[in-house]
Amino acid sequence: MKRVMLIVAYDGTNYHGWQVQPNGITVEQVLNQALSELFGEKIAVTGASRTDSGVHSLGNAAVFDTCARMPAEKISYALNQRLPEDIVVQESWEVPLDFHPRKCESKKTYEYRILNRRFPLPTRRRDTYFYYRPLNVENMRRAADDLVGVHDFKSFCSIHSQAQETVREIFSCEVEKDGDLVTIRITGGGFLYNMVRIIAGTLIQVGCGERSPEEIPLILEKRNRNAAGPTAPAHGLTMMGIEFLKRNKR
Repeated sequence: MKRVMLIVAYDGTNYHGWQVQPNGITVEQVLNQALSELFGEKIAVTGASRTDSGVHSLGNAAVFDTCARMPAEKISYALNQRLPEDIVVQESWEVPLDFHPRKCESKKTYEYRILNRRFPLPTRRRDTYFYYRPLNVENMRRAADDLVGVHDFKSFCSIHSQAQETVREIFSCEVEKDGDLVTIRITGGGFLYNMVRIIAGTLIQVGCGERSPEEIPLILEKRNRNAAGPTAPAHGLTMMGIEFLKRNKR
């Protein structure tokens, strides 16, 4: 028996998120089916992050156990032959049997991309959120600075979340502009349900002048979902990758 790590990239447009569910096809479901067919045994992967419906990834991580003799580093090549073109395993390798991707201290990085121009571009409709009102990126940066650190992010958490603890640490939150593309890049130790998309929706309000950059501390202090901005659409969000820092937390 060995445990194998997969780094998985996917276009989330056609999937109901990562986690297996009864009402639609998911990334996890497709991986489970392809692996089970490849090795002739029932296999279920464990993912590091359960991305929502429509969210993309360049580097989600997942592990699975198998008795197969195929070298772990070769599995990515064999698996990609069985996967649809919108899911591609970037790398595979063997990890210790007690490694669990959700029980390790880690840094996760997400990018929310906004196409900020007069008219949309058909070629960017899947991976950017089109927003026609001009955005003041400098104000967005000032607001983003106040999100860095350890805070109670209850105001930036969906009311449907089941999380008992809403304190999280954000290591960096940057806003960059390259031509018509505005990118919010955020790295943290963990995120609440819809947290990055609510942050993006709030920063967009700051950028278009509906909110002041100085409002962020007050929003955090209120610990109320109604205090923050709207949840930005899922298709603008991409998980960039995960850096594992320490082995399993007790």
